[in-house]
Amino acid sequence: MAFSDQVGQIREDHPSPLYLQLQQLIRDAIGNNVLTQGEAIPAERDLATEYGISRITVRKAIEGLVEDGLLTRRRGAGTFVAGRVEKSFSKLSSFSEDMAARGKSASSSWISRAAGTVSPEESMALGLSPGAPVFRFQRIRYADDQPMALEFSTIAGYCLPSVGAVGESLYSALEKSGCRPVRALQRLRAVPFGPDHAKMLGVDNGQPGLLIERRGFLKDGRAAEFTRSYYRGDAYDFVAELSDI
Repeated sequence: MAFSDQVGQIREDHPSPLYLQLQQLIRDAIGNNVLTQGEAIPAERDLATEYGISRITVRKAIEGLVEDGLLTRRRGAGTFVAGRVEKSFSKLSSFSEDMAARGKSASSSWISRAAGTVSPEESMALGLSPGAPVFRFQRIRYADDQPMALEFSTIAGYCLPSVGAVGESLYSALEKSGCRPVRALQRLRAVPFGPDHAKMLGVDNGQPGLLIERRGFLKDGRAAEFTRSYYRGDAYDFVAELSDI
């Protein structure tokens, strides 16, 4: 079935610009589940040919949907209907736990993991003395095999027996050693992905992302975790429940 048969036709006599018409057709198709999560969108040149419009017009329509988080581009693969994930700020949980709660399969690709001594920045974040031992874990996090985030964690040396203690879930390893954080301070800000981070996540250089800095603390008040996580802005929504009580 042709794409235009699925989502509808644009009209030359319609007052709306052609790119907005195409954008709305795709938006409605996603909202009505005509196009579903993970489904590929035809290439720009194919859409231009099918609808008899310019590639610039198609590109403008697609870019707007990518910015709105409805479509996502995967380097070398094409454009797909995005599957967004909600991350709550009201509960202290790991990436693996977040994915399991949403019926998704979490996995990781290790960038590096190593033991070392605390850097000046880590010393400030974790309240550790110069020369204190730490473990560093850097990895790409996936949901249903789609890259979702980059995670760079530093763990105080007294929280884990060894660097090899961490498998798929960092928090599971910390819980096993009796050092899972019970509270955390988090800071969220928007950042553009640089070329290295963009390549690892399969997104365009400069695409908007979300940086979360987390400091996790134990029951006795000691800091256990300092993590920087870079989330794809087109795939993640962060929510918080607010109350006046």
